Amino acid sequence: MNTPSPSRREFLKQATRAAGAPLLSTSVLSVVAAERPSLFKISLAGWSVHRAYFSGKMTNFDFVKAAKQDYDIDAVEYVNHFFKDKADNRKYLAELKRLSDDVGVTNVLIMIDDEGHLGDPDDNLRTKAVQNHHQWVDAAKFLGCHSIRVNAHSDAKLSPEEQGKLATDGLRRLSEYGASQGINVIVENHGGISSNGKWLAKVIADVKLSNCGTLPDFGNFHTSATEEYDRYQGVAELMPFAKGVSAKSHNFDATGNETGTDYRKMMKIVLDAGYHGFVGIEYEGDKLSEPDGIRATKRLLEKVRAELA
Repeated sequence: MNTPSPSRREFLKQATRAAGAPLLSTSVLSVVAAERPSLFKISLAGWSVHRAYFSGKMTNFDFVKAAKQDYDIDAVEYVNHFFKDKADNRKYLAELKRLSDDVGVTNVLIMIDDEGHLGDPDDNLRTKAVQNHHQWVDAAKFLGCHSIRVNAHSDAKLSPEEQGKLATDGLRRLSEYGASQGINVIVENHGGISSNGKWLAKVIADVKLSNCGTLPDFGNFHTSATEEYDRYQGVAELMPFAKGVSAKSHNFDATGNETGTDYRKMMKIVLDAGYHGFVGIEYEGDKLSEPDGIRATKRLLEKVRAELA
């Protein structure tokens, strides 16, 4: 884990006191701005435009171009559902990689669903689920992604402890394959027991492989139809293992703030953990159009980034 860097405001205070001057020169400020790394980078998750995908108006090729041309975002996160039959289609993947390179877009990760439960209590089915994910590890490597995002689903009828053991086994086996290909296997809090931050953090710790981590999502903390895990506590528990962050958004108030999540509080938790990687926009609201929801989320992230700098 990286040691969190001081805020720009604090840095300037310290530098000013050291120099014995009330204000740093413009040239010094320019050097500080140029040398200090960005607090975090912004990517766009394909689920933000899932309605466009499902309607047939969007393909992965359109998505890559739209990220850059429509939203000025130069990193994307794919969803396997939208190219489910193309995982091992090298011609398709080569065209997608060529396009992303041509327009200057980084392929960050692929979100994987519906490939079996990695914590299935049936050993044969659990093994099959691990094997089903191999093709997506290979596709991620081909596209230049750093990770695949998976789920830690098991059988909810079992005890949390037993589900944890099963998920740990499946994740360890998949992560071993991922490590052989230089790909991370990262788990999102995605409903059920996986939305219990303490439980998921223990599972990742028990896997004991450096390429197995988390993708904390700001909004997916529904442990059941009636129970909600504290999202700030959950993100804090998952951040020590984070190799990505999902900035879930739904609705915005008149001042541009997300109504369900305090982005300033949440991003401070993210940054305090020493994370400075990609934060993926994942708009799921229905009051704004998908393009407007993406832009609203991006504006909010940029505003918070400037405030916390």
